[in-house]
Amino acid sequence: MTSVQYLNVDPDRNGQRIDNFLIGQFSKLPKTLIYRWIRKGELRVNKKRIKQTYRVQIGDIIRIPPFTLEDDHKSIKISADHLNFLESLILYENDDYMIINKPSGVAVHGGSGVSSGLIERLRQLRPYAKKLELAHRLDKETSGCMIIAKKYSILTYFHEALKKREIQKTYHALVHGTWSNKVKQIDLPLKRHLLPHGERVVKVDKIQGKDALTSIRILQKFDDYTLVEATPHTGRTHQIRVHLAAFDHPIVCDKKYGVEEQDKKLYQQGFKRLFLHSAKLEFSDPKTGERREFTVSYDNECTRLISSF
Repeated sequence: MTSVQYLNVDPDRNGQRIDNFLIGQFSKLPKTLIYRWIRKGELRVNKKRIKQTYRVQIGDIIRIPPFTLEDDHKSIKISADHLNFLESLILYENDDYMIINKPSGVAVHGGSGVSSGLIERLRQLRPYAKKLELAHRLDKETSGCMIIAKKYSILTYFHEALKKREIQKTYHALVHGTWSNKVKQIDLPLKRHLLPHGERVVKVDKIQGKDALTSIRILQKFDDYTLVEATPHTGRTHQIRVHLAAFDHPIVCDKKYGVEEQDKKLYQQGFKRLFLHSAKLEFSDPKTGERREFTVSYDNECTRLISSF
């Protein structure tokens, strides 16, 4: 990574030691490099130096100095056509932030085998912007609205708003089966697990899991599927995906939490992406306090699938 970047702490990473937190973000980042940053004061949390034993807290702003890994040399060169495509993804922009319509299949940042993510590409699109940082994240296969901060003060504002649950996120998901009209909320605690081969998964864990609450509203029923609106009231990793799967209604084409046999018919039709879409964001503008609402429609793949039922 050739420029300073800032990370925020998701609720389910709260209390994790700083070195493990960073390795979770960048799997090939050597611990020796992290410790050197700490000794030299280059790695800072909330603008302050930290110790090697520091444990991250919700709302922390973590400053990562520029660094280069082997994969960074393989970064793709962004073509003019792709820059134009990125420009088309901007739903709204002012001096403080952007609202982006993130496509499915695009990681939000590089690392962990991804040489160039959305944020790195946007920095090429806006080379003179003081800062371009992710205010929050979406899974690689999830599409839709997300916030990009253009200033450190604005990044801090959004992180604090997320911490206080002042930003409302609304998702649409197509799930297998007929969702019951009686189920309007899912309240199941979740816990992250690291599998032997290194993959991270989230499971319902009523003993050690952290609270997770999702509201569900039915949007449309089809013969074999239901389109639902999901509003998370907590910010656990993969929360919506795990909650829906826990009720035996996994999101279609969810390769991590779904059932491959159930998705075979859709694969044969050519639909292979996770049908989870960040449809709406609501928050108060950092400068004016005005309540802002941004919505974005499905991409062509999802639209065609819904139209085929």
